[in-house]
Amino acid sequence: MKMLINVPETVVADALRGMAAAHPDLNVDVDNRVIVRRDAPVAGKVALVSGGGSGHEPLHGGFVGPGMLDGACPGEVFTSPVPDQMVRAAAAVESGEGVLFVVKNYTGDVLNFQMAAELAEDEGVRLATVLVDDDVAVTDSLYTAGRRGTGATLFVEKIAGAAAEEGAPLERVESVARRVNASSRSFGVALSACSTPAKGGPTFDLPPGELELGVGIHGEPGRERRAMMTAREIADFAVGAVFDDLRPTGPVIALVNGMGGTPLLELYGFNAEVQRVLAERDVAVARTLVGNYVTSLDMAGCSVTLCQVDEEMLRLWDAPVQTPALRWGR
Repeated sequence: MKMLINVPETVVADALRGMAAAHPDLNVDVDNRVIVRRDAPVAGKVALVSGGGSGHEPLHGGFVGPGMLDGACPGEVFTSPVPDQMVRAAAAVESGEGVLFVVKNYTGDVLNFQMAAELAEDEGVRLATVLVDDDVAVTDSLYTAGRRGTGATLFVEKIAGAAAEEGAPLERVESVARRVNASSRSFGVALSACSTPAKGGPTFDLPPGELELGVGIHGEPGRERRAMMTAREIADFAVGAVFDDLRPTGPVIALVNGMGGTPLLELYGFNAEVQRVLAERDVAVARTLVGNYVTSLDMAGCSVTLCQVDEEMLRLWDAPVQTPALRWGR
């Protein structure tokens, strides 16, 4: 397959060099694979650090900046970053108020962030960790014990990041992050497989006339395969799967997230169907975000994430943010 790369071995480093050139408000350490906001550490502020395999951009590096993450650690494509990256990121952003690790529930991420937390604590850094596990599609998957972490990662990083920006202590920032995760559920759909640079072609076989319901962001199998469906039918299925678990009783923030290979024309059309389903179920939509935020390289498809919010969570969502991928209110 054609890819806009040099060689597979330098894909991540090349992307980080390009990111550094495009965003001078970030400090991008290409050699050590660490991205931090340029004004870090920020005095009097809890720092948020996240990370994961590359290939999900803008997650996580695109969410570094005021109002969101203080640091991010990109691994190789679909591969967890290593503990040394996480420790280095924590040291670069820690101001004495503590660090919150935001970790998607994938086995490599969980183990490496746990090891990094122990190493950082040995160096005197006060740490807390929040695990994101919002995907309702399957209970266990190829890379997880329990639910996968997907779109809710954006909600956790934004809302907890706003709390930290306001000067909330570590215990409060951790509590907010946990509340957001507990209030969020996601479901993904693939119309095509993703292609990794190393493989140079699709990572799994999905016939042209079929789709995968409940796919993971690394191409992990979902609940079932069906013949291609309309946007209306997919929205009914995906939102229904979320509702079977979340059953919101209050307003929600809705994220219609592209997997990387679906144009905005289709995502906005799909959002219209998601909004229809929510209206039919008498759910008030407080805010909506549409676009490519938690991707899977070039996979065609999308995911739906709903987060039931209270007044504080909505206020923190609306708080100013300035990152490469999210910016408002500044």
